[in-house]
Amino acid sequence: MSDPKGAVDVDGDARAAFLARRDLVVDLARVWCVLLVVVIHLLMIGVGLDGGDAIVVSRPLEAQRWFAAATWIGQIMPLFFALGGFTALTAWRSLRRRGGTALDFVRARTMRLATPALPLFVFFAVVIGAATAVGVDPALLETVAAGAGTPLWFLAAFLLVQCLVPVLAALHERAPRRTLASLALAAVVVDAVRVATGVDAIGLVNLVFVWGFAQQLGFWYADGWFRRLPAPRLVWIAAAAYLLIWPGVAAGWYSPDMLTNLNPPTVPLMLLGLAQVCLLTLLHAPLSRLMARRAAQAVVFAIGARAMTIYLWHLPVIIAVAGLTLLIPGAAPEPATPAWWIARPVVFVAVLALVWLASLPLSRFETVSTAIPEGFRRPAAGAIVVAAVLAFAAPFGVMEWFLDLALAVAGAVLLAASVLLNRPRRG
Repeated sequence: MSDPKGAVDVDGDARAAFLARRDLVVDLARVWCVLLVVVIHLLMIGVGLDGGDAIVVSRPLEAQRWFAAATWIGQIMPLFFALGGFTALTAWRSLRRRGGTALDFVRARTMRLATPALPLFVFFAVVIGAATAVGVDPALLETVAAGAGTPLWFLAAFLLVQCLVPVLAALHERAPRRTLASLALAAVVVDAVRVATGVDAIGLVNLVFVWGFAQQLGFWYADGWFRRLPAPRLVWIAAAAYLLIWPGVAAGWYSPDMLTNLNPPTVPLMLLGLAQVCLLTLLHAPLSRLMARRAAQAVVFAIGARAMTIYLWHLPVIIAVAGLTLLIPGAAPEPATPAWWIARPVVFVAVLALVWLASLPLSRFETVSTAIPEGFRRPAAGAIVVAAVLAFAAPFGVMEWFLDLALAVAGAVLLAASVLLNRPRRG
């Protein structure tokens, strides 16, 4: 009879091995970014009734005097791209060790983004189509649809730089400093041309350079470069990054509102990303202690497994909840009043609960398998490339022209085609 003290805890060993392969602080930061986006959007959408029972629609958060200053901290999308770079580089190196290729990586990343986005576009096509058919006021429908589609820009930008990971990772391995500096210089040049010509569309080129720079910071984080720096130097770099943003804002080249600098992406977002990675590194030790607790791991893993679903579906849910409150007496105070602000925590919990319920049937889209079953083969290179282009085109169209019925239908078709093109073929 074996000694219980000497027995092998298989589940414990497997769990320890799983945790050893992860930076749990990255998981925590990723979840924090998603939840912060939900909070910001919840505070931006004000729908309620005034004293005369007339519907009032406003953007309470943006009306606050401190809002622009707060965006220097609350604009966390550069950090999200850096965290995506950390995860992507780790996955790419693991795939290469197993004999995978760049096409395998692009196919997997496309599937992981296109598949969960497909049901959302189908939902938008059905809802907007039905609302149009029953005669909903076109101006109201246009406003609601444009707002609901706001987060979709992220899919286009994130997929674009993720598909470039094999190339950027190779450049990083050969010349990390030169690669980072080249991306930064290219972003500065694009912004200079945009400002000089007044043509904002030129700034779309920075989807590659600004977000590529932020993603590259994640490569450096994965290599441990930031962790090797002493705390005073991290503080100095973060402070310098923030200070470098100010001259462009003072000159009028950039908005003091860092959310406005999001589309097209601009140089201040690069500098924010650098500062945010430094600050995350400074907090790594206490956050690691927090993530050593099983309760914290359980919460972070539960939300992280549904992070894309939460991100994609939270705005439609927020809009639906805002509409439902109009039907409940006393549940829709006028936006920006004390009663409205006091109700926000309750609405936040309600939104998360509803998104969580929605994630139960939708989670299978987020956890789609990218493996090639035995007896099947990978799609041809051309099919993988076309699938990536189609998956990019759908959210890019929304980013540029705002969501409407035509874009919802076109997006659903393009994403469905992307998913089908990436399916394994019989060998």
